Amino acid sequence: MNYNANLPIFIQIADRIADRVLSNEYLPDARIPSVRELGVEMEVNPNTVMRSFDWLQSHGIIYNKRGIGYFIAAGAREKVREMRHQAFIGEVLPSLFKEMTLLDIGMDELSEAYKHYLSANKSERRNEVTYCL
Repeated sequence: MNYNANLPIFIQIADRIADRVLSNEYLPDARIPSVRELGVEMEVNPNTVMRSFDWLQSHGIIYNKRGIGYFIAAGAREKVREMRHQAFIGEVLPSLFKEMTLLDIGMDELSEAYKHYLSANKSERRNEVTYCL
């Protein structure tokens, strides 16, 4: 796995697990791979994965059944979505708006690009919606 040098690896692993929650690969009350299994998959020390699990558990996304493993918490998908929504509004959009201002990109051009993106990814979104139901 390629890691971003600007973000702690344990956060990137937690984000990868959160992606799997959002995509319904990991469903509520489903067991997730063990610390060792994910360490092998992500090519990191199991202690790094454990930090990710601690972070996810502290945010109510996973829970531990002692001696059995870690499981996805009920409502985890909504929690992940809300956390990502807040991060997008608070961090990504201000950076995007700054870049738009510097490049003189207006809301009309942004809206048109977004409509193009939606139409180009319509079949992917349709599959995602169908899968979620």
